[in-house]
Amino acid sequence: MPSHRREQCVALNVGRLMSELERMTVTELRRRYAEVFNEETRSYHKAYLVRRIAWRVQANAEGDLTERAQRLRERALAIADDADLRMRAPGPGRGVPAASTSTTAVVAVAADDRLPMPGALLTREYRGRTIRVRVLPKGFDYEGTIYRSLSAVAKEVTGAHWNGYLFFGLEKPKSEEAAR
Repeated sequence: MPSHRREQCVALNVGRLMSELERMTVTELRRRYAEVFNEETRSYHKAYLVRRIAWRVQANAEGDLTERAQRLRERALAIADDADLRMRAPGPGRGVPAASTSTTAVVAVAADDRLPMPGALLTREYRGRTIRVRVLPKGFDYEGTIYRSLSAVAKEVTGAHWNGYLFFGLEKPKSEEAAR
């Protein structure tokens, strides 16, 4: 059977063609690519070769792009050839002033909604002791030592890792609970 006619028969059953191609080795696929495209390929990527060969066989059997689509493709390629391609991003010393490439801003991180305002006192009974922690603007005061997190305070008290919010019984904001 002539090669072109064979491609037409195979292209009608794309699933069979794909499974046939997927069973081939990369060397066989490269050979098949050369037959279908009339040129060698530099690729050794099996999935790429399978897709490209299947596409070409289908295009040969069912027809390629319409004349209009081919004209649009040629026009797009011509525009791309005429375009000046930038090889480096613009930056200082390459026509763009340094001041326009970066900005500086202060980013304020909102405090956790579960925490009371700085100055508030959190208390908890733990193994017969009353634990008192004062909320600071940046941290927590427990027995004269400043801790960065409630979890660090809870670990100091219990000797084990605890979620500080759970240890002190602080609930999630009402809006988060309602969303669940």
